[in-house]
Amino acid sequence: MARYGLGRSTLEKWFRERASTGHPEPDGRLGQRLTWDADAWHAWYASRGPAGNAGPVPSGLASRDELAETHGLSKHALKELWAARETNGHPEPARRHGKALYWDAEEWASWYRGLVSSRDEAPEKELVTLAEAGRLLGLAPGTVTVYASRPPKGWPEPAEEVRLGGGRVRRLYRRSDVLAYAERKA
Repeated sequence: MARYGLGRSTLEKWFRERASTGHPEPDGRLGQRLTWDADAWHAWYASRGPAGNAGPVPSGLASRDELAETHGLSKHALKELWAARETNGHPEPARRHGKALYWDAEEWASWYRGLVSSRDEAPEKELVTLAEAGRLLGLAPGTVTVYASRPPKGWPEPAEEVRLGGGRVRRLYRRSDVLAYAERKA
């Protein structure tokens, strides 16, 4: 698990579904635990392509980790961009394998350049989530969550509200409004 950065549930699933995954059979036991020949298991894992997916990833596709590395973004930032895809136009993945997502690297890069360009041209129109607003203000993560239901004096109204599943609402604020609030508060 530690050597390959894999979770136990992933490993157990691959073994359970070995008829379809081709996972090697164990070569012995150590107490109650099954054991495998390390070279044989590594060869099987490497044959699955990047990150152990079924088959090699076609050329031109990039995982979230690869996009993060290429564009100098954190994995968290990429997850936030994906979560806000309804408002930011994030491209759909070109390939899905289980929970793994892969995007057309050129399409994603083009979209991201456009996003950055639009932010540079009109940063006052850039929308941020409540959590992002909290980070802009340097607040502890849990502090700003109450602002939606109990806003402090001078807190800006949301510029947009997005209905999510389960009756939840994502409130988006103009970055410029949040920064103006910070100026007034200082």
